[in-house]
Amino acid sequence: MTIVLETDRLILRQLEEYDLDDLKEILQDPIAMVAYEHAFSDEECCDWLDRMMLRQRRDGISLYAVIHKETGDFLGQCGLTMQDVEGQLLPEVGYLFKRKFWHNGYATEAAAACLDYGFTQKGLDTIYCIVKHDNFPSQAVARRNGMEIIHSFDKFYMNKHMPHVLFAKKKP
Repeated sequence: MTIVLETDRLILRQLEEYDLDDLKEILQDPIAMVAYEHAFSDEECCDWLDRMMLRQRRDGISLYAVIHKETGDFLGQCGLTMQDVEGQLLPEVGYLFKRKFWHNGYATEAAAACLDYGFTQKGLDTIYCIVKHDNFPSQAVARRNGMEIIHSFDKFYMNKHMPHVLFAKKKP
């Protein structure tokens, strides 16, 4: 187990093969995956995990497993990934949590730790957050972490154009 970050309540560690069932609980939940407009198949869940593990090896950043320190529960995932925005690769903070753990401040806490990590440990000057235009809870997490909307754009996904907003935060 490779711990990347810790907060008062959370441990963020690299994802491992044994996290697949916990990831499926998120990725196969149609409500948790509303921004993706579909729940993932088993194959898509395996591909997601493989992609995160590849990103960790290749980029040195990825989405991480978010674990509750006291209970050991797998709450969700949060981290930094490189994302294409209109042909430009940008470092993005992203987060997806099991629905039963929503509204406890875990996404905000984990994202804040990832922003700090990106600025202090990875030398990033600006970190972005890509959020579907109607995903107001995820937008609220970005705002609570001092991010501001700088751009609107369409993302082509699942054979359709989906409006998104781009948040940004500069290194303090």
